[in-house]
Amino acid sequence: MRKLFSTTPGTLSTHISLLILRLGIGALMLTHGWPKLNRLLAGGEISFPDPLGIGTVPSLVMATLTEVAGSILVMLGLATRLAAFSLAFTMMVAVFIVHADDPFSRMELGLIYLLVYIVLMITGSGKYALDRYLSK
Repeated sequence: MRKLFSTTPGTLSTHISLLILRLGIGALMLTHGWPKLNRLLAGGEISFPDPLGIGTVPSLVMATLTEVAGSILVMLGLATRLAAFSLAFTMMVAVFIVHADDPFSRMELGLIYLLVYIVLMITGSGKYALDRYLSK
């Protein structure tokens, strides 16, 4: 019963939970980035929002790079806080600019991703990550 209500950070369960979170959120975000990567590689006419005023193609490239490379970095636990920051920024743009006028149901998934990336920015990657092994 004591373990069930323990709030001690740094326990084995905390590190395993961070690993599961990183692998899960990274894999799920890849399902958003991979189609964008295929769209870029296919060439042709590109239709994509330009929320920051940098152009359609640069916006797609930035979102794709963040969603694909950032997700892989998060899953590996490599430069996790930096990758989580870039993914959080992408989600803020998606939620608060691109989908600002949409109903909450269109923003909800982006908000969930944003919250997870904020948690990863605060906690870091945990014990089972390349960040830890490379810092030794």
